[in-house]
Amino acid sequence: MSSTRSGNSAARAIVVVADIMALILGLWILMYLLDANRGNDLVQWIHHAANWLAGWSRDLFTFDEAWARVVAGYGLAAVVYLAIGHAVAGRLR
Repeated sequence: MSSTRSGNSAARAIVVVADIMALILGLWILMYLLDANRGNDLVQWIHHAANWLAGWSRDLFTFDEAWARVVAGYGLAAVVYLAIGHAVAGRLR
């Protein structure tokens, strides 16, 4: 029974981490689309964290519109983190 509990705890932790990563990316997309004040400390922190999390997908797409590049690049990273995190958690359960 303890291996099941530890598997569930690990799965829960993985899901929480994946959800937080996707939340940060989603917040940056929303802040970008709403033209948040980039001089604000919170906005800067979210932007830096999202840049780090989406470093591999940030410039993957070359749409003409900047908003489309942000939504596609950061959105792809969020979806991938959610999919992988929840799949790994499902396997652990």
